[in-house]
Amino acid sequence: MSDKNTKNEKMEAIVSLAKRRGFIYQGSEVYGGLSGTWDYGPLGVALKRNIMNLWWKMFVEDREDVYGVDAAILMNQKVWKASGHVETFTDPLVEDLNTKQRFRADHLLKDAGFEVDGLSLDDMTTLIRENDVKSPNGNPLSDVRTFNMMFKTTVGPVEDETSVSYLRPETAQGIFTNYRNVVDSFYPDLPFGLAQQGKAFRNEISPRDFIFRSREFEQMEIEYFIDPANWEAEFNNWVVLVHEWTDALGLPAENVHELEVPEADRAHYSKRTIDFEFDFPIGREELLGLAYRGSFDLDNIQREAGKNMAYVVKGTNTKFIPHVIEPSFGVERTLMAVLSSAYTEDEVNGEKRVFLKLPEHLAPVKYAVSPLLKNKPELVAKAREVYAILKKKHGNVMWDDNGNIGKRYRRQDEIGTPYCVVIDFDTLEDNAVTIRQRDTTEQKRVAISEL
Repeated sequence: MSDKNTKNEKMEAIVSLAKRRGFIYQGSEVYGGLSGTWDYGPLGVALKRNIMNLWWKMFVEDREDVYGVDAAILMNQKVWKASGHVETFTDPLVEDLNTKQRFRADHLLKDAGFEVDGLSLDDMTTLIRENDVKSPNGNPLSDVRTFNMMFKTTVGPVEDETSVSYLRPETAQGIFTNYRNVVDSFYPDLPFGLAQQGKAFRNEISPRDFIFRSREFEQMEIEYFIDPANWEAEFNNWVVLVHEWTDALGLPAENVHELEVPEADRAHYSKRTIDFEFDFPIGREELLGLAYRGSFDLDNIQREAGKNMAYVVKGTNTKFIPHVIEPSFGVERTLMAVLSSAYTEDEVNGEKRVFLKLPEHLAPVKYAVSPLLKNKPELVAKAREVYAILKKKHGNVMWDDNGNIGKRYRRQDEIGTPYCVVIDFDTLEDNAVTIRQRDTTEQKRVAISEL
């Protein structure tokens, strides 16, 4: 079996487990679904929240130089005109001439084995024509053209050009528009960062690969404002911090790769960009990005809004518009990387076992508590007592008395629960419980007072 088939099988197994065990469902599934949207079940919400809380703790709460903000999703249309999104936030679109279905031209060419980085629309059209590249339906394709990915809407009761707005395609611009507010309120020393977590929306031509590329997603972004004279040292420091983050997620270091983006493929305002890629089951793809944006965004605001964006160094007359280093993290891609790394198959007592080897601090359920037999009131009462103790202390604790103890173990293994706590008849005598560890399946007796 080819490596590609093996990877596809693993991806299918992860998607199946995610639905079966209540991590991720297709959006609007009961009505036939909506392409590019996903709903998170009880365990998916918990895992996502754990990832986002870990990020906030590492990059905001544990630091004294990063401040949190939460900007509105709807923003003045001038924000997106000034940033260039209205004119340039586009993907290459191509159309099936028979069915009129639309696809990403660069995706079709990559799937056909062509390198497309840096190619113009005309270059892509030429590749399609010269190599007779067809649509997934086997039909001829149109010329390649641009497609703006922003969701356009109107604000208020009157629909005209002045009421136009967009669902934000990124969280970064909400940070930049609040830069002056935070400086005026807190006057932080340089360097300092503004961090935001929140929803973003992109009208993807062809969303695909589970939650990797969707139309509604969440981002975790920091704009780190610096003295341009120190940009290289600050940038290199963020490279180190990114690796600390992937380590904290439990991602194997050998599966995380730095791609130095060449000048031809960087945004015109970027002096340096690194894409951090990860070996997903779908292949090596971008997990997060780190870019040196210069003063592009604040310059835009100063020019278009007429507001002074200069920072005055405390105790001096020195003033300049800060430059920015931007680490940008996608929540869904992070979650997909965590699930991909955690998904494990082994054999226990001659039987295949599937389990999620999640780091304890990310696991949606930390402890599962069970009475050995659910039809014995004395065991159930004692188990409920232990459950209440753990629930009060840890929160993410599950009660599980469904099926025999072996089935409970397998079910908890599949959702990544690190510890199963079982109350048996000996517990009534010695006030100790059996704790079974997920990864090793080893069991040991522990006094309830030590839990």
